[in-house]
Amino acid sequence: MDSKQVAPTGKRKPPAAGMGRKKGSQNKFTKDVKEMILTALGNAGGADYLLAQAHDNPTAFMTLVGKVLPLTVAGDPNAPLAIHVVERRIIKP
Repeated sequence: MDSKQVAPTGKRKPPAAGMGRKKGSQNKFTKDVKEMILTALGNAGGADYLLAQAHDNPTAFMTLVGKVLPLTVAGDPNAPLAIHVVERRIIKP
């Protein structure tokens, strides 16, 4: 179909419709905000500042740690991860 022809639905799509960003590419706004946060962290003292926050605000610090940990855990096929089960049972005397 020529770009000047009208699609059977009667609506004409723009030339780049459906192209979008490449898979995995980051939104420009998100990238800029991350850069600003890292710059502010560096200006606040970097790792020393985070250490102080770990002591002063442990709940907020642990929330931050949870956000930056990877969502998936990949193990080494030659040294598989060991999974242990901790079970708690209440037994009546």
